[in-house]
Amino acid sequence: MLPGDAGLTRRIRAAGESWSVAEKRGRKVFSRGVWAPAATVESLKTELEAERSTETYARRKKADAGRREKAQTEYVEEFWLAVRAFLKFPALHADLADRLARAVADHATPVGSGTVARTTRIPVEQRAEAAVIAWMRHQTTAYDSMTIPRVKGKRREIRRMLARRSQELLDRYRKGEPAPDNCPLRKALGEPPQSGAA
Repeated sequence: MLPGDAGLTRRIRAAGESWSVAEKRGRKVFSRGVWAPAATVESLKTELEAERSTETYARRKKADAGRREKAQTEYVEEFWLAVRAFLKFPALHADLADRLARAVADHATPVGSGTVARTTRIPVEQRAEAAVIAWMRHQTTAYDSMTIPRVKGKRREIRRMLARRSQELLDRYRKGEPAPDNCPLRKALGEPPQSGAA
């Protein structure tokens, strides 16, 4: 049986004898499905198709999707609040903080995005900090166009240097200092330069 149907795969494995087939290419391992007796696969496939065609199954799937959507919406809001708390901008820069927090949350929270915001291994406050620094690295610096030598530790060193610059910029806003005309953060958020700024 080919990969792609998690429900059927679980049932085949629970039914008895089966073998997972995987192919290694370079450093990656690709699933090629599950081997099991043909009779077992066919009977379970027929049984599952019958179950999936019922009204009860459709209602359950719809309820599950609604629950996931609600949880996602709540998480996006929680993450946005965590980003705002990390920024700690004074009232002078509150609008900028809101826009930055929204941009970071919109980028980092989609399911399947693979960003630090999706991990559950670290607290949401640390996720928010890491997501802001990562967003700024990609949006306010030339990181994406840099040619970084393939020397052990060089990429990490450059990322740390850019993170320090991002923290310094955020600290200027936290202190309530006026933004310079060429502020990369304002440019990244599509904001026009402030008149009379230092």
